[in-house]
Amino acid sequence: MRILTLRHSPAPIALAATLLAAFLLLFAWPQPAAAHDALASSDPAADSTVETLPEQLTLTFSAALIGGDGGTAVVVEDAAGNSVTDGAPELDGAMVIQPLKAEAAAGEYHVLWQVVSSDGHPTSGEFTFNVSTGTAAATHTPTPDATPAPAPSATESALPVAPLGTDEPTDTTPDSSFLDALPWIIGGLIVAAGGGALIAVMTRRGRGGKSDSDASTER
Repeated sequence: MRILTLRHSPAPIALAATLLAAFLLLFAWPQPAAAHDALASSDPAADSTVETLPEQLTLTFSAALIGGDGGTAVVVEDAAGNSVTDGAPELDGAMVIQPLKAEAAAGEYHVLWQVVSSDGHPTSGEFTFNVSTGTAAATHTPTPDATPAPAPSATESALPVAPLGTDEPTDTTPDSSFLDALPWIIGGLIVAAGGGALIAVMTRRGRGGKSDSDASTER
């Protein structure tokens, strides 16, 4: 009587090891970070002191920005809350240039900005700088027999921009929850496919072993 010795093939073990390595590689691979563009520098710089107010304020960001109606806004106010901006800001790649009024008093100035990052999300911030000397508007001294004209209103109309940090443009980027779940979905598909292949291999080997045993018994 011939005795059959069943030898276990290393294929199922190798298949399981390959699936495990693929699963670990998938989750060890660095995922892209969804970070908004940041303010890299400004002129005047934050917390700096300049002699007089410059002709323009320049904001430089870490990447090229997205333009659009109401997407880019800059407001520069003096210590009394009066705006010293002169017109709308200009967007040039990663730079935002805001023209300023020629006459401004000495003191602290507050800058508020809002832009649309390259990823489509709005981001905003603020900082201050100081003017040491400033330039005052020329005052007219009336003659004694002249009637002084009424002084113009000192109230400045604020720049008509969208409220900072409130309105957001339509988000065209993929849902972050889907991006977070994508590695788990791929990993689940890999494990399911590997499990099916492993079951198929074990089933074929079981049928083969049974056929060999039946043949040995008949002999």
